[in-house]
Amino acid sequence: MAEAERPIPEKKSVGNRLVAESADRLRDLVLARPAGEQIGSLNDVASKLGVGIVTVQQAARILEHEGLLEVKRGPGGGYYGTRPDHAAIERAFATYMRVHDIGYREAFELTLLLDCDIICAAARHLDEAGATTLETLVEQLEGTRTPDDRIRFEVDFRETLFAAFQRPLLELLSRVAMQLYRSQADPAQFAAAVPLKEWKLGRRRILDAILKRDEELANFEAHRFRRQVLRWTEAGTD
Repeated sequence: MAEAERPIPEKKSVGNRLVAESADRLRDLVLARPAGEQIGSLNDVASKLGVGIVTVQQAARILEHEGLLEVKRGPGGGYYGTRPDHAAIERAFATYMRVHDIGYREAFELTLLLDCDIICAAARHLDEAGATTLETLVEQLEGTRTPDDRIRFEVDFRETLFAAFQRPLLELLSRVAMQLYRSQADPAQFAAAVPLKEWKLGRRRILDAILKRDEELANFEAHRFRRQVLRWTEAGTD
């Protein structure tokens, strides 16, 4: 039989597809239940999915790697649904960005762009507890002097806004972009490119707009600040 006519690659392809489909269905079973709940034994899961135990074991390894499944052995053992923690997801996303050579500048620009949505969402959802925390940020901003102070403020600024609303995907993207930026950026370089007085003024305007719960004004100030910072940093790289 000619090499091109051999059926083995097709069988392997079908097997891989079956494992992938089984992983999708097992993922649905896990996510339909609270974290920590037992999905069933190996045989139970094989019966639910309508596949063999070897296929279930291969699919289970995929979900274990994703942080969605825990296999317990012994009495009371079986497959238990779990949830990946934020740190694991952030590490995976950061690795993806590094693999695809997403560098400091692109991460920086993405952080500024995401900030605009985060700021608008915060203005829309700000409660009294969040307002009190923002007032503390205003005081922190006034005391910011050094490059490290600025980075610390930027981190605290985002963490405070994240607490004001629930937008998991937006938060994840922003955290990863900021993480990649901080791993490659030089705080002194940013400080040299972006004037301290103007940076403080821009951030203060944004904080004031959020505290007023004025989403339109917050959007305007966020985009104005983004344009200014991009202009300053681009000039600093010429």
